[in-house]
Amino acid sequence: MDPYDHPRAHAEPATPPDRARRLRQSMTPPEVILWAELRAHRLGGFKFRRQHPMGPFVADFYCDEVQLVVEIDGETHNGRGAEDARRDAWMRERGVSVLRITASEVSKDLNSVLRTIHDRAKRGSESQ
Repeated sequence: MDPYDHPRAHAEPATPPDRARRLRQSMTPPEVILWAELRAHRLGGFKFRRQHPMGPFVADFYCDEVQLVVEIDGETHNGRGAEDARRDAWMRERGVSVLRITASEVSKDLNSVLRTIHDRAKRGSESQ
């Protein structure tokens, strides 16, 4: 058997940091578009991380300063409502706010998405 055809060669990485590293290398187009606007403190001075490991999960984008996760929900989230709800509950139990945005919103109205994220981050910074 060719080692590159072995099922484990394509398996999901075992740990969240390994999975985060892989996800950073294979971001979806909406994630790339949003990251270009969030990186380097570009959105209101807030520092966001991309594909950030959090316990057993990996957040699409995370701002530690205001404990905010931004999740981009694309086609891979179809039919995963229960799993997403469990993940969101895990985050909320740890004081982390979760903002879910559809991939189509990022593609169709980036300015509105950025205003929403900025407003949520600003509210979080004012309450701390």
